[in-house]
Amino acid sequence: MSTSAAMEQLAANTDASVQRLLEWLSIPSISTDPTYAEHCRNAAEWAAAQFRECGLEAEVRPAGDPKFPGDLSKGGGHPIVVAKSAGDKDYKGPHVLFYGHYDVQPVDPINLWESDPFKPVIRDARPGEGGGKRIVARGAVDDKGQVLTFIEALRAWKSATGKPAGGVKFTVLLEGEEESGSVSLEPFVMKNRAEFADCDVCLISDTGMLGRGKPAITYGVRGLAYTEVTLHASNQDLHSGLWGGRCPNPITELSRVLAQLHDKKRRVTLPGFYDAVVPLTKQERANWKALKFNSKAALKKIGLPPAADIGEVGFTAMEREWGRPTAEINGIWGGYTGKGAKTVIPAHASAKVSFRLVANQDPRKITKLFFKWCKDRTPPGCRWELTDHHGGFGVTTPIDSEAMQAANRAIKKATGKAPALIKSGGSIPVAGMLRDKLGIDTIFMGFGLDDDRVHSPNEKFELECFEIGKKSHAALIGELLGG
Repeated sequence: MSTSAAMEQLAANTDASVQRLLEWLSIPSISTDPTYAEHCRNAAEWAAAQFRECGLEAEVRPAGDPKFPGDLSKGGGHPIVVAKSAGDKDYKGPHVLFYGHYDVQPVDPINLWESDPFKPVIRDARPGEGGGKRIVARGAVDDKGQVLTFIEALRAWKSATGKPAGGVKFTVLLEGEEESGSVSLEPFVMKNRAEFADCDVCLISDTGMLGRGKPAITYGVRGLAYTEVTLHASNQDLHSGLWGGRCPNPITELSRVLAQLHDKKRRVTLPGFYDAVVPLTKQERANWKALKFNSKAALKKIGLPPAADIGEVGFTAMEREWGRPTAEINGIWGGYTGKGAKTVIPAHASAKVSFRLVANQDPRKITKLFFKWCKDRTPPGCRWELTDHHGGFGVTTPIDSEAMQAANRAIKKATGKAPALIKSGGSIPVAGMLRDKLGIDTIFMGFGLDDDRVHSPNEKFELECFEIGKKSHAALIGELLGG
């Protein structure tokens, strides 16, 4: 009964919800640039006011060094919104932590935008574009539009029942630095650990569907270990005619070492690398096969032939992306790279090397394994400089968990279609941090599309996706209350 009443409230306030999104999108909350610090605070205050209207207790709290508000380069931070609904005294469902972010990416290159990125435009699809009406603005889908789908569901339940979140126990964590590294987030969470530690599961709407009319729940993302290695040899660049063949060339030696990262089956050669990897289940592999992913078509889109479908032997392209760890060289440099010729043997050469990790792999352990592996292969006369840039845990939420099943039923109620259960090859650091520090798993219930131009000019969020998001979150609240 209450779910239908909440859905009726959503339908009655469709235009008003769109106007609220346009208003929030007009705030240029670019987190990486300190000149936008006041706008970031305004975006946080705007969100907090919405949560209060929905009956939640909401605060805008400082993050980072208070002496440098908004200047991340000096240790300052952007404020974090914390909102809470206590839940009914007889509520038996999970305590849900909703995470999102109000900050957005910079808009460069501005000349490629079809309209002002902070003057949102609603327009129809043009010839050659899929879908229907959409909002074009920075932050439309990443992540203001998706966060607002949750807020509007809260609003509908408050209107329908008079209770915050309809009686569900929620804690909201809305940060302002996701697009610039979330530097303040972990210290904030640990400082306020008691407020978040009793949450049972995290809900994030910052991902996407398989396509239009193809809802999905992401139940796993990969982790990351990111490193930089520099191989030093001589104390100066050398003349290749005088020293070539007499001493180590760091570029050559570094290339030889890194070429050993994979064996003939394209498996990573670090001893112990696969020790914690949870094998894919038969059910997972069957579920993913049923999605009928066309790897050849995907390769064609990026200009590669079918023969380019390479990777760890024994796994499909989708299995390699969603369920297997990898090692990649992201950049390599040294010596002379300018125009013309300079016959030089460089004093050092460097590379960026990253590892995408699956659930249970510890990024700190993987980094140590890699550094030891490098040291064990130190070329004669050389020495290493090894840098651990950052890392994060992967997350996999059991698909038979109470919260996952509730999310599954909710999306089916909202769309009429059972959502596909998928994973993501990318990494979402907050999910790994919550798993590592608080033991909380994450469900990603997102409503974006592949062509939403996330982080690019002319970012969009289609109004149909906005509606699906609102209805799905409203239905989820109903499911958490018992159906």
